[in-house]
Amino acid sequence: MNYRHNPKLTDNARELRKNMTKEEKHLWYDFLKNYPERFLRQKVIDDYIADFYCHKARLVIELDGSQHYTKDGLLKDIIRTEKFEKRNLTVMRIPNGEINRNFEGICMFIDEFVKESLRQPSADTSL
Repeated sequence: MNYRHNPKLTDNARELRKNMTKEEKHLWYDFLKNYPERFLRQKVIDDYIADFYCHKARLVIELDGSQHYTKDGLLKDIIRTEKFEKRNLTVMRIPNGEINRNFEGICMFIDEFVKESLRQPSADTSL
């Protein structure tokens, strides 16, 4: 399996890191940036840019704004999730509203997932 990402997306990912949404900034600066396991933001994986990615936990976190709840957005998310899952990655989709309403609960959920995934034997770690 070819694990190279699409280099055409590198500039776009860099731009997205500079212009994160308010919810992305909140999750990054108030939790993931200093999390004990390394997270990357706007990580290019194949032909997609994941909002947040933790290699050790094989976790992709996607924050979903209103565009994700249209018919087209839902279909694109299904395809994107399937592509990530084929790489043995877990996709955690979090609505932006949950970041605003239940930030502590979201952080606890992510933390529990990461800790549990690190207890499991690793399958494919070549990303």
